[in-house]
Amino acid sequence: MGFNMQKLMKQAQKMQSDMLRVQEELKDKTVEGASGGGMITVIANGKQEVLSIKINPEVVDPDDVEMLEDLLLAAVKDAIRLSQEMAAAEVQKVTGGAGLPPGMF
Repeated sequence: MGFNMQKLMKQAQKMQSDMLRVQEELKDKTVEGASGGGMITVIANGKQEVLSIKINPEVVDPDDVEMLEDLLLAAVKDAIRLSQEMAAAEVQKVTGGAGLPPGMF
């Protein structure tokens, strides 16, 4: 069995094309992060962009702004983490566990 460079190049081109498609699709896929038992929710897309933030009025206490800030930060972090996990899963589908270094495509 000989090494087929042309076949390898075609596979690499297809993988690169698939990666570009996945990266484009990730803009339209969303996740919802939350904190405070859902009192604050954050929607982010697969490109780790925060799209919206919802705050339940019950959590707004003018005497405890720090708690609101902490809850908001936790919800944003949760949304970004979920977005990264979603993106990694989509990339895994394309690469098939090829063990490619991050940022290769």
